[in-house]
Amino acid sequence: MVRSLAWIAAAIAAALAAWWYFAPQTLPTAVRHAVPLSPNAAKAAPVLYKWRDEKGRLNVTDVAPKDRPYESVTYDPNTNVVPGYRSPDAADQRPIPPDPAKQN
Repeated sequence: MVRSLAWIAAAIAAALAAWWYFAPQTLPTAVRHAVPLSPNAAKAAPVLYKWRDEKGRLNVTDVAPKDRPYESVTYDPNTNVVPGYRSPDAADQRPIPPDPAKQN
């Protein structure tokens, strides 16, 4: 009986350690702040590089450009970074903001 409980406890500890190592971003917030970062924590919040091309358009990539100045940016992957747009047939008839990709 004691031996089987020890195996169950070891299996639970191994599962928790694997969760911490392979998916630290999915841990509950309180646990993420209480335990040290895992070696895979860098994958949870990757560094991005923000720069402008020769036409002045803003670019964000995961590889730093070699021929122009850039800014390193980190972000929380659990945050929505997509701009919101209203459908043209929305109940209110306020103007829809222009699509930044279609400007200049």
